[in-house]
Amino acid sequence: MGMAPMAHVLFSRFMIANPKNSKWLNRDRFVLSNGHACALLYILLHLLGYKVTMDDLKAFRQVDSLTPGHPESSHTDGIEVTTGPLGQGISNAVGLAVGQAHMAATFNKEGFDLITNHTYDITIDGETDVSFTEDVVKRFEAYGWHVLTLKDGDTDLEGIYNAVIEAQKVKDKPTLIKIHTTIGYGSAKQGTEGVHGS
Repeated sequence: MGMAPMAHVLFSRFMIANPKNSKWLNRDRFVLSNGHACALLYILLHLLGYKVTMDDLKAFRQVDSLTPGHPESSHTDGIEVTTGPLGQGISNAVGLAVGQAHMAATFNKEGFDLITNHTYDITIDGETDVSFTEDVVKRFEAYGWHVLTLKDGDTDLEGIYNAVIEAQKVKDKPTLIKIHTTIGYGSAKQGTEGVHGS
């Protein structure tokens, strides 16, 4: 729920994909690093017309369902990668982006851009200071990334939109957008671990 505003902006304003041809080469890639939030991704895939039905959504986290507790790429239509431990997803996203950049460098010719897709990754929502106190912005700046920060990821949809637009303008390095959110935003237990995976 805390990531719903980001996902809404990303999937309604930016993602270029084709649910009728979910392996289309030039599709944008989306990686969900925090698998506990996969219900949001399954709902988005259903609404966009991927092969995820209402019955699949009702079978969430059931044995042999298409909506397991963590997304699995070979199992559910529209899932790009299987992510495990937190932190693995961003590595997958970087790998996808490197592959896309290589494809573009190989096949794009002046005036004929065949490969124009983007890779997006959403990772951990809510506060992390109980177990993780590192300054993530400073770390990614030290890596040489373009870094943006948005203070209100719960309600500032225009701010999220503008941050993605600004990120897409940077062509020579990856961008990290640190967006402050509240885990479980809008629920009675928002901001607590009580919403984790509920």
